[in-house]
Formats: sequence, structure tokens, C-alpha cells
Amino acid sequence: MLRAAARELVDIGVTIHEAAAHATAALTDGAVLGALPRAPVAGYPVQRALLRAVTNDRGLGFAFTGGRLGALAAKFGAVAGAESLAVRVLATSLRLRIAAVAIDHPELADDAMLGRLIEAAAADRDLEAVRALRALLRDRGAVRTLSTLAPILGEVLALRALLDENPLNDATAWLIATGKGYASADPITGVSNRALAVLDVGEGAARRIDLAAAESARLSTRGSLLGFLHNVSVVGTTGRMLIQSVEGADGVLRHVVQVPGMRAGRPDNDSPQDLLGAFSSAILDSSPYSRALAKAVDDYGLPRGAELALIGHSAGGAAIMNLVQDAGFCARYTVTHAVAVGSPIDFKTPADPRTWVASVTNQHDIVPTLDGQGAGGCFDLHPDWYTVDYYDSTHLFPLCHSLEHYIANLTDDLPEARERIDGRLAPYLGPVARSQAYRLFDRVPRPEGFPFLTVPTHPVDTPRGAVELPVRCQGGSALTAYFAADPAAAARLLAGTGLGPAVRIGGRALVAVHASWNRRTSMGGYREVHVGIVVPDPWRAGSLRVWPDLLRGADRRRSGSFLAASAVDPDPASGLDDGTLSAVARRLWGGEPYLVPLEFELAAGVARVAAGGPDDRLLTLCGPLGPGLPVSDRDLVGYARGDGTALRSCVRTRGSGRVHPVPLMRLTVGRTDHPLARGLRDLGLNGARPLLCLSAAARQTLQDACVPVPTT
Repeated sequence: MLRAAARELVDIGVTIHEAAAHATAALTDGAVLGALPRAPVAGYPVQRALLRAVTNDRGLGFAFTGGRLGALAAKFGAVAGAESLAVRVLATSLRLRIAAVAIDHPELADDAMLGRLIEAAAADRDLEAVRALRALLRDRGAVRTLSTLAPILGEVLALRALLDENPLNDATAWLIATGKGYASADPITGVSNRALAVLDVGEGAARRIDLAAAESARLSTRGSLLGFLHNVSVVGTTGRMLIQSVEGADGVLRHVVQVPGMRAGRPDNDSPQDLLGAFSSAILDSSPYSRALAKAVDDYGLPRGAELALIGHSAGGAAIMNLVQDAGFCARYTVTHAVAVGSPIDFKTPADPRTWVASVTNQHDIVPTLDGQGAGGCFDLHPDWYTVDYYDSTHLFPLCHSLEHYIANLTDDLPEARERIDGRLAPYLGPVARSQAYRLFDRVPRPEGFPFLTVPTHPVDTPRGAVELPVRCQGGSALTAYFAADPAAAARLLAGTGLGPAVRIGGRALVAVHASWNRRTSMGGYREVHVGIVVPDPWRAGSLRVWPDLLRGADRRRSGSFLAASAVDPDPASGLDDGTLSAVARRLWGGEPYLVPLEFELAAGVARVAAGGPDDRLLTLCGPLGPGLPVSDRDLVGYARGDGTALRSCVRTRGSGRVHPVPLMRLTVGRTDHPLARGLRDLGLNGARPLLCLSAAARQTLQDACVPVPTT
């Protein structure tokens, strides 16, 4: 009864609003004023009566509305705190709705702190409402407060917007109170929702991907509501979706589009499942999310007119409803069913009236109320839909919004609803004949590593199979530390190479210790450490030439580092093994690297590089990097000893780095007799501090096979 009374009051409020609009129009369009010169005796009383009707508290209240002058007068009135009779009637309607919800949710009526907040908002006592909200947040935290308010959140916000002095949120309050449309702005500040939603741009794109074996094994092999929702849970909020073909009892193949909700992470990234994408999917009729879904369905290769069922959770439910109301999409395919779980879809309408729509919402789930209509709504917006609006003992958000919780409710608490939906989905309840996952994007993605890593490749044989060169690293980090070493020891290492003498600084030989962690490369992840003696141009040695040459790119640099020792360590989790890495390393650097455990850490201005196991440590380079200046990451040029010649290798890099002129690190060399440790001790670097360090927390690299070069 309370909801029915609230609905009648809404109709009365709208009627009063329309009457006020007619009166305002009569006052402002010149009709009355134009009659004054012809009939002043009759005109003045009419003008005064209309003015009194739209301004007197005993009449319509301060009820200017419609037209430029009317809208301006209404805004001034809102700032001054003047209210119209229509606003008061609608506020009474919202209070009745809150009372109606409290009957089903007695915890609302029994909660003194919540009652204080509602009463203050309804009475337009701003300061008291803020204090009540702060008390709730302090006592219960944001999660419990929002979860408790969820069934009446729309009504409380609409009340607040109707009665405050902010003219920017009045239109939103009217939309929520009358159920005429989606909330067009934030009910508190009045900031336009559409202005935020249009920031989510992109034509949408989809790429076929293979699920991991463990994920594929968990997919349901027969169609059912719970099976489809379970599949959505398996795919997860990872920027992916799933399409399956199901053979019905009549032998006809039908297809099910299964769409997850919002992806965790940055509010705006390359996935349409981000926060901004979820927002735009709920507000707009089309979004990058729905356009990406359409691209996936088109790529799946369905014949024109194929029958589709769309299943979505949260933002995924809003996205599938955008497809359902897309006339072009519904002309290509026959959308027979749409099931949205925990989604704000009240103001979306199917383009094909034959599409059967089901909406399942938990009354303590905040997400379905984001369109302004929640448990307290008194409007039957879609009498032809099957709507399941329920509540259970779990009131906490976001737990009650999780897909796993909805699945548990449908399994244990809502058997009738589950059977009803499964009954309508009967043509889709057969065995699954095909499954295909897609990754979704806001825009068509560039080729991986474009443009730096998009280069011609060629295969090379290794004992474990062919590997493509050049090796392309999508993401890695690196540290290069320069030391002053014993020049005599450096000269002994350079003897017979045709390279040298070593570049000197202050009479000491310049030695570089380079370490990197190549996380994602075209052959797998690996770590590497190199000890190199910096040498000048083999043909034009000279102290004046070497320093500017060291700053050039690898394609123009003649100087480099003679690799006295190298160590590598593959990451087995990436599929790379010792044999493959060792074979490729010989082609990349020319020498025979040592296979030893390596550690690499670079974060928050601190670096740590370690070679060898805990009980057989070869070297440790660690400590604060000190102040750093931004620079671009530097290419690397290395030389190794070949058969009667030198081998030159290049690592081209892209990324930002930092130069640290006063690093606070220290190199510690182990007591082991390993050649790598022995060489560092001979160079006098045990306990040494670097002169300079270059760090790159994120970079891409490109490295092809080394090439022989004749030396003097």
C-alpha cells in the first residue's frame, strides 16, 4: 500500500509540475503581457493571479519551471532554499518508499544511527546529515554503511538532492523520484554523469585467445544458467569474455555470450571492462564494452540470424543490454534471451520485443541501484521482464555483489527463480559443442611491442628446438654500475683480443657490471650478469674520442665493453630451460656464459644483484642508488673473443632510466674459486663502490646474434 500511495503522489507531483510549467510559460512568453495594452483591466488581475500561483506558499510554492526565464528563476529559488508544492509532494513520496522498504528490512527501522541520517536528509538539515553520516562511517566503516543503506540509497540521495540548495542536481532528483530515466548527474554534486561517461572512447576490439588448460578444464560441458554463470566466474574480471555453442534437443546449434563484470586495476586502461567502461556501459546506449562484444560475436563466425542468448554479471550485464537494444546487432542475429545478474539495467529496452529479459538483483547490492532505482522503487518499469529482486542474510557489499555469491543464492535460496530462468533457456541446455574466449580492448591493439619490437625475425636451431632471433624483450629492468679497477689486471684480460687498452679514469681501468631481469621475452624470461672492461674504438683509440662515443646509440657506437665473464639464469616458469638459454647466449654474446642462480631487485631507489646460491655466493651488489637524474635508457655494445677475431654484440633499448652520480652501493665478491668471482677479485673490486650507476625500472630490448669484426 505504501508503494501504491507513493506512486499516486508521484503522479500528483508531476501534474503540479506541469501546471506550474504552463503558468510559468504564460507569465514569460508574453501572452499575458501582450494583452495588457488591449485589456489592462482584465490583464493585470490575470497576471497577478498567475504570479501568486507560482510563488505563494499557499499555492504552488516557488514553482517557476520551463523556458529560459523560468529555469533561471527556479535555479535562484533553489539557491535561496525556496521549495515548490511539487517538490514537497515528491519528497513525501520518497519518504513513503523508505517506509515501505523498512517493512521488508526491519533492521532499517531499528537502526537509530541510520534513522538519524535519513531524518536529517529528509528534513534538509545539511550539517546534521553530515554528522550522522560521519558517525556511521566511524562506527561501521564505509563498506558496512553502504551495505546497510543499499536498499534505500536511491531514495535517500533523491531526497537530499530535492531539498538541498544545489540547483545542479535537481534534474537528477526528479528522474530518480519519478522513474523517468537514468540519473543524469551525481545526486550530491550535480556533476554530469554523461560528461564522465563520454571520456570512455574507442571503437572496441576483440582478439581470440586460448584459456589456460586449468581454466578450460573448469568450463561447464552442458548449458544451464548456473553453468553459464560458473563460466563467467572462470573467465573472471580479467578483460576477457567467452562464447559457447550449445546443441539443443532439436539438434540446432545456438550460441551463448558470457560476459564478466568490471576489471580491477586502473580506472581507465586499454580494457573496456575498466571502471570508466563500467560507468559508460550503464549510462550510455553504446560503449567500447558493448562494441567490443559485438566484434567478438562477429569474429566467432555465426550465420546471419543465428540465435543468441546473452548472460552478463555487473557491468557485463549492462554491456549485454546495450547489445540487446542495438537495432543493427539484433538485425544480424536473433537475440532470444538476456540474463543480467547484479546489473543496473532499469532504463535499457530491447530493440526486438521478442527478446526475453531476466534481471536478478540482491537488494543489498549497490551496483544495480546506480541507475537510481533500487529496492524502494514504486515503478514497474518493465512488466514484461522476469525480475528477481531479493535479499538474504549477507548484507555486506561487495560480498553480496560477487558472482560467486549470486551463484550460491540461485543454487540454495532461489530454486524457483533458477528453474524459471532455466525453463526459458531450455533451447540452450544441451551439450557444449564449441568454446572460444576473447580478450577485449577499447581500441584495436597495436602489434605487441610496436613499433620498436616489430622487426623481421629468423629462426636459429638449438639443442631444444628453433628460437627466433632477434630476441625481443617486452618488459624488463636493468642496472649498470661502473667501477675503477686495477689497470694491470684489465690489461691481462684484454691480452690477445685485439681490443684495448682499457678506457681509464684517474689512472684506473673503467669496468662495467651490467645486470638485467628480462621478464617477458620472445623466448622466455631470464636474468643475466656481465662483467665488462670498457674499451675504445678498436681502430681509432683515443681519450678524446671515447667519451662522446659512449653516449651514441648502438648503431653508431664503436666503443663498448669486452665481456670478461657472463652468467645467465633462465626462469623455468616461462618455459625457458638451461640448454636453450645457453645455446642462444653463445649466439648473442659470443662467449660461453656460466649457468648460475641470479637474483635481481630494483625498486624505490634500492637495487640488489646477487649471483650464486646462498651457500656459494659469487657476488653481491646492493645498496641505495642515491639521487638520480632522468635519462633515456642506454644501448649496450659488447665485445667477446672469437676465433682469430672479435665478436660484436648490440642490445638496443627503449625506455626511461636514471643516472645516479653518487651511488651508495657496494660490490662484495665471494671467496669461491669460480672464474667470475676470481676475475672480480683480480680486478680489485671486492668491497668497491661504483663511480656511477644507470638504472632502468622498465624497458624494452632488442638483441640479435653477435657478428665477427676484424681488429688490429
